[in-house]
Amino acid sequence: MRKTTIGLALLVMVFSCLQAYSGAQSDEELFREAKILIFDKKWEQAQQKLDDLLELYPQSPLYSQALFYKGRCLSEQKGEERKAIEVYKQYKQQEDADKNLIQESQIKIIDLSFQLFERGQRSFLREIEQALKSRNRAVKYYAAFKLSYTSDERTARKGLPVLGDILEQEKDSELRERAKLAVLRIDPDALRDIQDQEYDSEPKLFCIRVFKKGEKEASFSVNIPWALADLALQSIPEEERESLRKEGYDLDEIMDRLTKINGNIIEIKGEDSIIQIWIK
Repeated sequence: MRKTTIGLALLVMVFSCLQAYSGAQSDEELFREAKILIFDKKWEQAQQKLDDLLELYPQSPLYSQALFYKGRCLSEQKGEERKAIEVYKQYKQQEDADKNLIQESQIKIIDLSFQLFERGQRSFLREIEQALKSRNRAVKYYAAFKLSYTSDERTARKGLPVLGDILEQEKDSELRERAKLAVLRIDPDALRDIQDQEYDSEPKLFCIRVFKKGEKEASFSVNIPWALADLALQSIPEEERESLRKEGYDLDEIMDRLTKINGNIIEIKGEDSIIQIWIK
């Protein structure tokens, strides 16, 4: 009788496990739901879906992408910056990692490391210093620009050699203007020591028009060099950015859209006015 009881108990356990397994979501379902949650900025819930995918389906073709998006979810949660950096590093090591997402991962590592460094965790400066030696020019340049914003002049000066390379070698006027401004932030006198070749190129303009509802003429109008607008928007504190996000305006997304749809107009509609912004 005892053996029969034990046998029945084992059968029940096996049956329960089979039911649980059969009821588990597929890797595609988990990934699809995570992407929807990410779109809605529900970072913790999205991360849970991605964690389930990574644990249940280590051989899934979606594994690497799930790892990248987990890094993004962590980077959006206060206090999870260290974990986000580690996850982005894991993604970069994946054999099927996408080239563009590897670059984006490195950019996020720079951003997160800079945040931690500014909070007093100086060991994370190494991550940015490594990025200054990257073979990827976008990553290397971004690291130098980022360092120019720190109030620690000795640290900021670490980016001067890369900024000098931009001014000596690059022909893109927008990029060169950003490099000049970065050097000026660090040390105005340093600009004199950097060879600065001039290239003829018409700079992009950042255009803003504000219309009161029902009126055709703009109540406010301004055109400024895109390099200056880019730097001004990037200098907005994270607290202010978060306040704007709560109102439905994500500056990072707006910046990204502006750089990708040059010439097209983005409209932000308020209760009493309409703001139009574009690059020309």
